[in-house]
Amino acid sequence: MNDEVLAERFEALRPRLRGVAQRMLGSAAEAEDAVQEAWLRLHRAGADEVDNLAAWLTTVVGRICLDMLRSRAGRREEPLDGADAPVGGGPEEEAVLADSVGVALLVVLETLTPTERLAFVLHDLFAVSFEDIAVVVGRSPAAARQLASRARRRVQAGGSASAADTRRQREIVAAFLTASRTGDMAGLLTLLDPDVVMRADETAARMGGTGQPRGAEVVAEFFCGRAQGAEPADIDGAAGAVVRSPEGQPWLALSFTVAGGRILAIEVVAGAQELAGLEITPLA
Repeated sequence: MNDEVLAERFEALRPRLRGVAQRMLGSAAEAEDAVQEAWLRLHRAGADEVDNLAAWLTTVVGRICLDMLRSRAGRREEPLDGADAPVGGGPEEEAVLADSVGVALLVVLETLTPTERLAFVLHDLFAVSFEDIAVVVGRSPAAARQLASRARRRVQAGGSASAADTRRQREIVAAFLTASRTGDMAGLLTLLDPDVVMRADETAARMGGTGQPRGAEVVAEFFCGRAQGAEPADIDGAAGAVVRSPEGQPWLALSFTVAGGRILAIEVVAGAQELAGLEITPLA
């Protein structure tokens, strides 16, 4: 592949890579630096050695961002107070970043450790598999899932773990299920973040004929009139829902990431092995 074609393919992927880096770093300027470093590494490696360019670049950007987070002064992998110092920046930069990432999510992401943040951002917001995330963080896929689950719980609680916050997340999910069952499109749109992303595992994607839709209108259309058999439940400690088989066994699980009163991400799991790895707690 010549340099011109390689550059064109990279530029087509730049918005996605910038989105990953901005959510990881909380800084538009640092995000650009990370994306540029990914380009340099790709140029050195050569695209002919890369089977899936989008996945390879997303993984590389994630690794670069993780290294940058770990190198920041005062930022520790396991902070004693449960929160990291916020990232500084000029007013204009902060305004642009907040508009593209979302104020509520950006604030909560600052409370996560670097590995939690990476696992959550790559999996929940950009649908990267735990197998690929495991390579970046140097842990097993199961450990990567636990990192994402722990991060998701903190995002659900807005950075805290108060009972009131947890109750509010459950109320939002319950309202979403009701709007879905009744075909209330307007109600769904009020509950979904404009940039909401939905991720379905391989089994769920085959069942529902969907890939990885993004955006409130697309996700709302998908769920409008559905969720007829869904029951509220906590999935790995986060607000969610479960659909059971006639025998009463979990058949499909929905995990919701909620912050700022809106749903940011929905994960749909239907694979037997994946379901077995979830902690599902039914709610009354």
